[in-house]
Amino acid sequence: MADVNRGNRPLSPHLQIYRKQLTSVTSILTRITGNGLIVAAVLIVWWLLAAATGPEYFAFADAVLRSWFGKLVFFGSIWAVWYHFLAGLRHLYYDSGRGLDIPTAEKLGWGVIIGSAVLTVLTVIIL
Repeated sequence: MADVNRGNRPLSPHLQIYRKQLTSVTSILTRITGNGLIVAAVLIVWWLLAAATGPEYFAFADAVLRSWFGKLVFFGSIWAVWYHFLAGLRHLYYDSGRGLDIPTAEKLGWGVIIGSAVLTVLTVIIL
């Protein structure tokens, strides 16, 4: 039978008072970066297909990828690769049963965010 005593149960926190947790934000960012990397991969495949098609079409595709938009996409892709890689390492650590307490999980979340930013800057400097 259905629960008749619904009036005494607590309500979920409203969005205006709910504090976003770092672990949920980093989890959402992992999904977003994974999908963003698909977009970058499609652009690279398009560029390679344009190279196989002919010089005129390759010149067009190359101009798009060398424009400010292409540079922005690839800069974001460098960050996304590092972020996705570090988040994957963090999840492997979680899968071993360690780092699941809240303080450690938050430190690992900040480590992924800061580490991906630092590695992106180093990659851009080196390349």
